[in-house]
Amino acid sequence: MTVDPKRILERAEHYKPEISRFLREMIAIPSESGQEKEVCALIKREMEKVGFDRVEIDPMGNVLGFIGNGPRLIALDAHVDTVGVGDRSQWTSDPFLGDEDEETITGRGASDQEGGMASMVYAGKIIKELDLLPPDVTLMMAGTVQEEDCDGLCWLYIINEGKLRPEFVVSTEPTSCNVSRGQRGRMEIRVGTRGLSCHGSAPERGDNAIFKMGPILGELQTLHANLRTDPFLGKGSLTVSEIGHCSPSRCAVADGCWISVDRRLTWGETWEEALQQIRDLPSVKAAGAEVSMYNYDKQSYTGLVYPTECYFPAWVLEESHPVCETLVQSYERLFGQKPLVDKWTFSTNGVSIMGRLGIPCIGFGPGHEDQAHAPNEKTWKKELVQAAAMYAMIPAVYVEQTQG
Repeated sequence: MTVDPKRILERAEHYKPEISRFLREMIAIPSESGQEKEVCALIKREMEKVGFDRVEIDPMGNVLGFIGNGPRLIALDAHVDTVGVGDRSQWTSDPFLGDEDEETITGRGASDQEGGMASMVYAGKIIKELDLLPPDVTLMMAGTVQEEDCDGLCWLYIINEGKLRPEFVVSTEPTSCNVSRGQRGRMEIRVGTRGLSCHGSAPERGDNAIFKMGPILGELQTLHANLRTDPFLGKGSLTVSEIGHCSPSRCAVADGCWISVDRRLTWGETWEEALQQIRDLPSVKAAGAEVSMYNYDKQSYTGLVYPTECYFPAWVLEESHPVCETLVQSYERLFGQKPLVDKWTFSTNGVSIMGRLGIPCIGFGPGHEDQAHAPNEKTWKKELVQAAAMYAMIPAVYVEQTQG
């Protein structure tokens, strides 16, 4: 097999208009978690159009495109759900228009992360045209659902229920076309206080659950500042992301209050430790507050429910691992220089792929982290082309690496 990096780059550049068009078509379809049916149907049609050997949508709703029929399975992943648009007044153009200029495409999902899907599909076309897939390999490109709601749930289903276990997975989440080899984990924690309601004109007759929560908030802020730090992944963190209450009326003492805590776990931290740190706070003990982990049990757009605990472990792939070396070598051969090898700040499907299931995972994607979930989200056409070339190159280079 001849792998010509120059030819791969030429084909990727040739398909820039098609990659851009496909991305704009995906952006035009609102696809928040649980609402991905139409965008998955679009992706399936595009995969079939460019010549994938087989395309299917699994019972959860993930769209899976296959090239080749070898015994060795390699996978690329792009989640196809997006967050909402937030305050529309902060957008300078329609978030579903896919506003385009010479360098960028703007719209919800441009960087996070339908751009990765657009580059993946046209990498498949390049692989077919240039005969780049080793004969003993099957390449699976997965457009996965519900990631924004529950990172990695889709891959727990693909691997445990679909019985598809790749040798490794490339996540196409945005990396600014650098290599990401790990991330902090996260978990979603609920803290609840209980009180006794009474008429608000005589609050001394009751027990205000909101007041009980006040000292807890202050101690959580202090706990955040003192969490563990890892030299590579950085510091663990927490923030309060939601607050709610229960009360008979606006003129009554609240008999319930709850908060959600977004806890980021650095290397070596466990979910048990994270829960216990909060349970040990003096204010939590004094209030008799309940501390628990959330569960996720929302149905996918197909109606399937696949429950899981909201725990997403940290993971790190060593720089010396053949998968990491594959991406570095692919980048060097394509672009004539070494890539930046770093980490993500946010969370990805890697929390299940490698964090829970131990399958090597690595990241390379178009778009920038700071565009994720932001108004006026955009991506760069140059990076879409670079990513398509990388995805076309990776399978052949990996086989070279692992066969010696």
